[in-house]
Amino acid sequence: MRKAAAKREIKQERAARTRVEILEAAITLFARRGILATTMAQLAKAIRMTPGALYWHFPTKEDLLLAAIDELHGRYMAEFQEVLSEHRTHPARVQLKTFMERTQQFLRYHREYGIFFGMVSAESAENNDRVAEAIREKLGIYVAAAENIIRYGQNKTKEFRLDVDAGQAAHSIIGGFIGAVLHQNLFRESVTYDATLTTLAQLLVEGTVTR
Repeated sequence: MRKAAAKREIKQERAARTRVEILEAAITLFARRGILATTMAQLAKAIRMTPGALYWHFPTKEDLLLAAIDELHGRYMAEFQEVLSEHRTHPARVQLKTFMERTQQFLRYHREYGIFFGMVSAESAENNDRVAEAIREKLGIYVAAAENIIRYGQNKTKEFRLDVDAGQAAHSIIGGFIGAVLHQNLFRESVTYDATLTTLAQLLVEGTVTR
């Protein structure tokens, strides 16, 4: 009985590791090629797996995309949990700057994550309602976090301008960071990542504060 249980545990651990490897490869390929240009055969080849084995883990490309979105969302939330909890007592401007700095830092080391969201968002909006809804749901959580900070600065600490629409400003922040990552990737020979994102954050924060 113990040997059987141990074998099951080993198999489960291997399956979990394989799933992570598949998702990592999928995120990278979808970020580089997009949804339509990426095939399950290419994904299987990237992780040295037979297409049949890949389909055993994920029956369709849509299932794989949805799992990749959930995986990235988990990583984002783990990164921002501290910012969204421990910094709540700080002034709103400090909260917003910290939120943006953490976003910039996270995407600095994982730019393919931002590119993935940008590529998948653009394609799914026209071609796959289920994937588009999953992306909207996850990005909506990040938008809500930024919006809460802005509203706090407007209504509580009085640091932010009241003529700024908090919801639209939050969408501008999240969309701006994803767009900036895509843009910098295109102009990477002449435009540096940190300079681009730092300037964007400065414009967004300074445009929100009261004078």
